[in-house]
Amino acid sequence: MSSSTIMDLALDGLVLVTAWLHTIASPYAKVEESFNLHAVHDVLMYGVGVKDLDKYDHFVFSGAVPRTFIGSVLLAWVATPALHLASFLGFLDNKFDVQVIVRLTLATLNSLGLCLVRHAVSKHFGRKMGVYYTLITCSQFHVPFWIGRTIPNMFALFFVNISTYIFLNRPPRQRPSETRVSATVAVLTFAAAVFRGELALYLAPLCLFELTSRHISLTQLLKVGVVSGLVSATLTISIDSYFWQQPLLWPEFSGIFFNVVQGKSSEWGVSPPFTYFTSFLPKLLLSALPLSVIGIARSPQTIAFVSPAFRFVALISFLGHKEWRFIVYVVPIFNVAAARGLYFLLSPKRKKRSPTRQKGIGDRIGFLVGISSIIVNLAFTLLSSYISAANYPGGEAMRRFHTLYNPQTVDSPVHVHISNLAAQTGASLFTQQNSLPQWHSDSGVSQNQWVYNKTEGLSLDYLMSTDSPFTHLILEELPPQKVLDRKGWRVVSAINALDRVMIQPRLLKGALRSFTKSPSLATLANAFTNVVKVEQPEKVWIAERS
Repeated sequence: MSSSTIMDLALDGLVLVTAWLHTIASPYAKVEESFNLHAVHDVLMYGVGVKDLDKYDHFVFSGAVPRTFIGSVLLAWVATPALHLASFLGFLDNKFDVQVIVRLTLATLNSLGLCLVRHAVSKHFGRKMGVYYTLITCSQFHVPFWIGRTIPNMFALFFVNISTYIFLNRPPRQRPSETRVSATVAVLTFAAAVFRGELALYLAPLCLFELTSRHISLTQLLKVGVVSGLVSATLTISIDSYFWQQPLLWPEFSGIFFNVVQGKSSEWGVSPPFTYFTSFLPKLLLSALPLSVIGIARSPQTIAFVSPAFRFVALISFLGHKEWRFIVYVVPIFNVAAARGLYFLLSPKRKKRSPTRQKGIGDRIGFLVGISSIIVNLAFTLLSSYISAANYPGGEAMRRFHTLYNPQTVDSPVHVHISNLAAQTGASLFTQQNSLPQWHSDSGVSQNQWVYNKTEGLSLDYLMSTDSPFTHLILEELPPQKVLDRKGWRVVSAINALDRVMIQPRLLKGALRSFTKSPSLATLANAFTNVVKVEQPEKVWIAERS
């Protein structure tokens, strides 16, 4: 095996391990992930037969607009072999383990997309650029943290990365062929029609650029666009009409009509016009933002590559409601430009001088800036990962609930009510470990099946009254102790969760001084916790009838 092959495997492995570490460190899922996650749950547990559809969760919690089942069905099918292997090896102990494996499967698929982009970067710009692209990507927070999460944008991101690979996977200075551009347009059209309609705003400037660059003819572009659009629309209408039991349903069209035409998205908040450029892009890219500016300044090839992505962000800025996930697709593209900037900073500025000369001040400054940019990314990512892992009190409450109680030690039937906060912060269907359906048919749950209730709008008085059927409560509001005593309840556990993060710069000097005197991981961790204070008060409580 050649050294270049070993290097490729190492870089791909780094991307995969990074995604897996984020998934394992934060295995729970929030409410924005719930539709696709619960759709995967229902496909795995019930199957896709028409007689089983009435058991699906989306008929109870449908959301504001329908979403496509295509990504969830594909993910469930791709995850099935991994689930069987995990079960055979003894790694599948309960239903929550199924959620972790499903999320690891999605993280693996999206890692594959990122690795394909890296391979294309290496081929088009050189192997060093591929290395720098990988370092930048793995040191960032948002994409590695989210690529294993079942929001629609992460399904779309996979296809955007595939389109980027198709477009860029060519030798240096070779013009993209009409076939390559056609395939790129077809994949993006599918992603826009099925998963995220805002990708049409990325597709439009890309098509315009390829037309003006004479990489594709207008006739061919129209042909590809119409055919791929009709095929994609027919596919999603056929599949989603079946799962939603509604005739001629096109989820993404319904979403665009609801959010854009009817303007309902503004009900979720309106941000200033330049928010994507002043807030979300800097958060997504971190040090890759200034590095990409350097890369664009140094390489005309990079300008042509990044231009459609930049115009996409400009176009989507006209929509009032803004979220970082609406533009997450441009991160790998900007990272290519950032890799070019890092390449410039880390490469010796020898020009025509002797290659044996000592590094000058420019080389040293460039090297320091380049390495510092990766370190800054890593520091921000470690902090963000630590904070994010503490932001799932619902998931932690379910884990602790099943640690406190299990079918072997609880004789009477368990009927637990899960509060809205807990349901939104990790208490997914996969965490309902002691109820049907189960991945293992021989789990024995049917002998002592528990009831998990997420009914909204129930008053605290009713939940704690003798008229309610509940034996346990997962609360987001803690009653006074005298009320608990009077109604016959007791709190058995409290779950702490993130409240706020405070930076205390006045303590930075002392922390640096202590680390300088005794440089070690222990003093570094102590200095970090002194400067960065993460407040985690009690947010969720587990109560039982006493």
